Order: sequence, then structure tokens, then C-alpha cells
Amino acid sequence: MTTNETPPSGSAGRSLDIFAQDQTFASLGLTESILQALNDRGFKHPTQIQADLIPIVLAGKDCLGQAKTGTGKTAAFALPALQLIAKDAALSVLILVPTRELAIQVAKEIHDFARHTGHHVVPIYGGQPISTQVQKLQRGPAIIVGTPGRVMDLHERRLLSYDKVQYAVLDEVDRMLDIGFREDIRRILGSMKHHPQTVFVSATISPDIEKLARQYLRDPEKIVTTAKSLTVSQVRQSYFAVERWDKRRLLLHLLRKEEPALTLVFCRMKRTVDEVTAFLAKNSIDAHQMHGDMYQTKRDKVMDKLREGGLSVLVASDLASRGLDVDDISHVINYDLPEDPEVYVHRIGRTARAGREGVAWSFVCPDQGELLTAIESLANIEIPVAIYDDFGPGPVPSDIHAQRELDEIRKQASMESKSRNLLANKPDATDLTRFPGGLVPTQPPPKRLGGRLTTRRRH
Repeated sequence: MTTNETPPSGSAGRSLDIFAQDQTFASLGLTESILQALNDRGFKHPTQIQADLIPIVLAGKDCLGQAKTGTGKTAAFALPALQLIAKDAALSVLILVPTRELAIQVAKEIHDFARHTGHHVVPIYGGQPISTQVQKLQRGPAIIVGTPGRVMDLHERRLLSYDKVQYAVLDEVDRMLDIGFREDIRRILGSMKHHPQTVFVSATISPDIEKLARQYLRDPEKIVTTAKSLTVSQVRQSYFAVERWDKRRLLLHLLRKEEPALTLVFCRMKRTVDEVTAFLAKNSIDAHQMHGDMYQTKRDKVMDKLREGGLSVLVASDLASRGLDVDDISHVINYDLPEDPEVYVHRIGRTARAGREGVAWSFVCPDQGELLTAIESLANIEIPVAIYDDFGPGPVPSDIHAQRELDEIRKQASMESKSRNLLANKPDATDLTRFPGGLVPTQPPPKRLGGRLTTRRRH
């Protein structure tokens, strides 16, 4: 596997760091119809991952590409796909993504890129009636963007053939492995009798991803870009030191005081998503939730309302937030700090879209200092603490207070027990006649003589 690593360029604080300023999309070898679509959207220079990946894919090579969230990975694999396949080539491109929302978002983005090429793209995912998707597949779209489960389902029903796939993409491979799609990926790629040109893209490349790449990629080029994410560099980040029981009060205080335009609140667990949403609604905040246990129709309604600007606060889990690509999100709040620093980057990448600046607030509990440091190291930034003088900590909940008292009692009892054991094992130091004029020992010597004494006695 050939590796091409792109070092960071310029100052770490500039938003232009991720762009290949000395190149244009035309210099990458893209056709006029694709260039026209890019021009319509105001794209001037490719990002580093686009500049590195597009020529390799256009040359017909397999590739494993790594770049941070917000660096334009979708365009990096979608633009050459539009150029490599014929306009009327049905089911020629298969793009696998980890979530339903991401399938919709990636399909929409490719649709925009294909506005002058004539290619059709269809997203397929669980939760939507399969009959609807079958009707779209029967029209012979060139590009399929789907979640592994629904792709396998349609294939097993003989409604989606892999025979014509010329170009296969695995997007966000790290997240697909994290949520258990490893065997699904193997089944899909292993079911292709021929070997289509294959591209893996991921924010991180673990040993598991390397192993998967060696199995399914043929003499691939490995592209690693370390340039800073555009979205991260445009986000004003800060954190609030807060006890766990005060987080809901702090969230309500921030939403009322700052009145952000559109806020995305991230929670770790689905239960927390529901509890926080109910708390905000009870306090007259227009909040909606999104997590994996919701029916797809309800999730679609929330997404439609979000894109139309019809809600102000969305409380979501990490998995459900995949594919949230809405330009008007002004604030991201990490209600629960993620265990994986990469997830933090994914989260705050939901704001600062379309060249705008964004704001990211994180709630950090007293025992999460190391986690905050790990996030700062990954993002290459020192996140400042934010303090609101008009917000004070609330009383310690009775159950927490009782637990602390119990812990203190146990700690004291443990210390007393250790003291009694030490006294019980200590020689009677008051009997000084046992060591007249000498030093009273408090413990056995560190080493003792072993073996036998040599004597002249004969046996």
C-alpha cells in the first residue's frame, strides 16, 4: 500500500489551511459539466483531500483516504465517480454509509454535483417503505447511496444487483466498524464476483480498517491529510465547568440568555436525549429530539422541520446526527462530552457551514479533565473556559449528598482499620528493656541470611 501524507500548511488558526491554494478543480482533470456545477456552488480551490484523492481515483486506482470531518471527503469520491461512469450506466456506483441521515445527505450533495451531467442518484435506507425504493431502482439510477442493512436486503431479494457496479465507496468506515457493520461490509464486498474500483474514506484509520483494506482493495494508494478541518477552524469553542446535576439548568440558562438561532445539543444516551428534550419543553423551549429508537417517519419530519428553519433546538444522539448538513446551525452544545475525541470534531463540524462562523460549547464535569485535554490535543487548540457570573451552582441532590456521606464514612472506617492493623503488628515499643541503649526496630529487616553455616563438625 503506497502512502501519501500531506503535512499541515500555514498557521493552525487560518480557515484556508485545508485548501490546496495552488490548484483548481480544472487542474485535477475534471470535465466541464462537473466544473460548471462546482462553479454554481462557488467552489474555487479544492481541499487537500480532494486535490490528493481525485487524480488517483480518476486514474482508476483503489484508494484508502483519511481526512478530518469538514474537509470535503464527499466531493473527493463523488466528483470522479460522476466522471468515470457513463450517463446511462445503471447501478454503476455503490456508496455505503453508516446511517440513514447520512445516506440522504450524501445523495443530495451528489445530486447537486450532477446537475449538468445527467446522472441520477437514489438513497436507500431502512425505515422507508421498500416498495418506494424499488420503484426508484427500477428506473436504473447510476448511483446508489445506501446503508449496509437495506443494501443487503434488496440484494437478497434480487432487486439490487452488484453485477454492474464499477465503483464502490465506503464512507466513514471508522463509524461503520464502530456500530457493528464489519460483517455486513464483508458480505457486500465479498458478494461482488468482479472487483470494482474501490475507495475507503475515513476520519481515522485503525488497524481494523487497514486489515479490511488489505482484503478488499487492490494495490491501493493511501492518502493521509493532516490539514486542519475547515469547520473546526471557524468554530469559536469554549467549555463550562459544571456538576452533572446542574447541566440541565445551565443548558436552559444559555438558551435563554444567548438566544442562539439554531442549536444542536448532543447527548450520549437516548434516554438523556428524551429527558433533556422534555425538560426544555417543560420550560417553554421549542426543542425536538432525534435518536435511533425513533421511527423513520418521525425522524424525517424532524429533519424537514430543521431544514425549513421551523425549530430552534434539536437534541440528538451521535448516531442520529450523522448526515445533519444544515447551513443555519449556529451553536453546537456538547451536553455530554464524548469519550472519543474524534466524535467531538464530528459534532462541532455540524456548525460553521457554508463559510459561516459557529459556536461550540461543552459541559465538562470535574472528573473529565483528561478527556478535555485529549480533545484539545486532537483539535490542536486550547479550549478556554467560559464563566457566567449570573449562573450559580445549585444544591447538591439528596441522593448525591447521601452517597458522599456514605463514601466518607467508608473511607474513615478503612483508615481506622489500617491503623489498628499497624498497631496490632507493631512490637511493644514501650518495653525498652528489650533493647537497652539500642534502636527499637519497627519492622523485620529487608533481607535475611539464608543457607547453612559452614562448621568443622563432621557427621
